[in-house]
Amino acid sequence: MSYLILPLSIFLVFVAPLWLFLHYRDKKNSNKALSSQDQEKLQMLLERCDEMQKRIISLQAILDKEAPQWRNNKNE
Repeated sequence: MSYLILPLSIFLVFVAPLWLFLHYRDKKNSNKALSSQDQEKLQMLLERCDEMQKRIISLQAILDKEAPQWRNNKNE
């Protein structure tokens, strides 16, 4: 049993803290940037948002012509 104490203590004093430090530093650095898959999803969402914004503007224009008082009726 005494032959395990020295290697185990060296591991716990030197290797384990260094290992943990490098692991969490790498994990922190990898979370800073978006992955390519996340960038693609974000781009798709931005495109859909632009499409929806154009549709909303068109619908508002139609409602302004068809029912000019529609903006005042939203509180009722």
